[in-house]
Amino acid sequence: MKYIVVTGGVISGLGKGITTASIGRNLKNRGYKVTAVKIDPYLNVDAGIMSPLQHGEIFVLKDGGEVDLDLGNYERFLDTELTADHDITTGKVYQAVINRERRGEYLGKTVQIIPHITNEIKGRIRRAAEKSGAEVCIIEVGGTVGDIESMSFLEAIRQMKNEEKHENMKFVHVTLAFDDTQGEQKTKPTQHSVKEMRTLGLSPDFIVGRATYALKKETKEKIALFCDVREEYVASAYNVPNLYEIPLILDSEGITDHIIEELKLPKLERDLVSEKTWSDMVSKMNDIKEMPNEEALRLAVVGKYTDLPDSYISLFEAIKHGSTAVGVKVVCELISSEKLECDDSCFANLESFDGIVVPGGFGERGSNGMLRAIRCARENDIPFLGIGLGMQLAVVEYARSVAGMEGAHTTEFNEKTKYPVVDTISENNDGTGFGGIMRLGEFEMTLKDSTLFRDVYGKEKVLGRYRNRYEINTDFVKPLEESGLVFSGDIRGAPQTVELPDKKFFVGTQYHPQFRSRPTRAEPLIEAFVRSMKN
Repeated sequence: MKYIVVTGGVISGLGKGITTASIGRNLKNRGYKVTAVKIDPYLNVDAGIMSPLQHGEIFVLKDGGEVDLDLGNYERFLDTELTADHDITTGKVYQAVINRERRGEYLGKTVQIIPHITNEIKGRIRRAAEKSGAEVCIIEVGGTVGDIESMSFLEAIRQMKNEEKHENMKFVHVTLAFDDTQGEQKTKPTQHSVKEMRTLGLSPDFIVGRATYALKKETKEKIALFCDVREEYVASAYNVPNLYEIPLILDSEGITDHIIEELKLPKLERDLVSEKTWSDMVSKMNDIKEMPNEEALRLAVVGKYTDLPDSYISLFEAIKHGSTAVGVKVVCELISSEKLECDDSCFANLESFDGIVVPGGFGERGSNGMLRAIRCARENDIPFLGIGLGMQLAVVEYARSVAGMEGAHTTEFNEKTKYPVVDTISENNDGTGFGGIMRLGEFEMTLKDSTLFRDVYGKEKVLGRYRNRYEINTDFVKPLEESGLVFSGDIRGAPQTVELPDKKFFVGTQYHPQFRSRPTRAEPLIEAFVRSMKN
């Protein structure tokens, strides 16, 4: 197994995740099997109950892993499917070690950071790499070098470096080369960051300089001289409007070939088809981005977590993939569902949009604003997509407004409603109240003939990624269908999709289609939604 470790310096949020994904994309285009592991040095066991407003989107993997949004980038760039093993947190590591200690597996020894914690970290990295069947595993270490939270991880990686052959583990350090007021690219922060890294027993083999513009030759020379790396091993990762362009930029800098040389990977035949597909996709995205905004379709994303756009990053990316497939420009506008509850001018503006999405969320806050947005879409025949909570509230709104079920609601918000059209998942509802079990991960659903969903996917059985504790109450399916609502997909009889056949495009999904979308292969439902906006 070959390992590439991606670390960061100077400041966090530089784009280590995109760098990791881009290097992986380029290696995959060269014919290698690649996987990626994210190290998150926080004490949370996973991202499942972290606030999207603090940490961004909670990405759901096929095995139900609730992880950092970077793993979503890995899946999109590498066109692969990862598991919860590919997300290593301090919480997971400490929990495993403490559980072993409680079971007496350490035979009375004093349990310490070294070797017990570091051994657990090394074991998790190697297991994730080997189980994936990959030839190259890229490890992103979250945070910046020198952070107290990541010390045990960097120590474990230092030990791995000594345990692996020299050519089996290489280091890529991502730093910031910012411009001063005179336009000079400053290298001193990079120098200090590498110095800090060396105090931990690690040295970068490659340096990727984040900058506003491409690194100047003199900047590369200076970084190479003071950081003791070859000049050709210093690469630019400058600001671009399209992140999918980064693999092409890094490849043009020659870093992919140098990594292959340093890892002593066998020369394989390049996957020219994949390279061209990626390059063509980037060109098409860039052409669409250059279209005037006057020609763009406007999409309202009515959500609860609008203060941090990264809360919906996979949705935005999926819309981008869909718009590229259709060949139209879509401008997404985040609208706070709370604001819709009390701002009539904001609500009136909804009618001017070409499409409305109500994405998933938990909790009652802002739900009335979502209901207003759903009603606006239904009454004005604006293309609508409800995801998770968005689907559930679409059923609530229809039950109240059309099916005559006044006061219908979800038991998540009103346990005493006369019409609980949305309730806890039946297998979880044991009468004890709020369950600790969710439908998490990838599940197969069955689609009915002669429905929009069946037409979109073109087959009876479809996989979707789920993250829900509530679903449509089967007791109300018949009266709702008699009033015109169509439940077109199910899991063991439990409705998972809904549609209104008399509308241009009005659908809801309990699963999250955005998690399975890829830049070169748009998710079919998202693509169909964008197409309906165009038509």
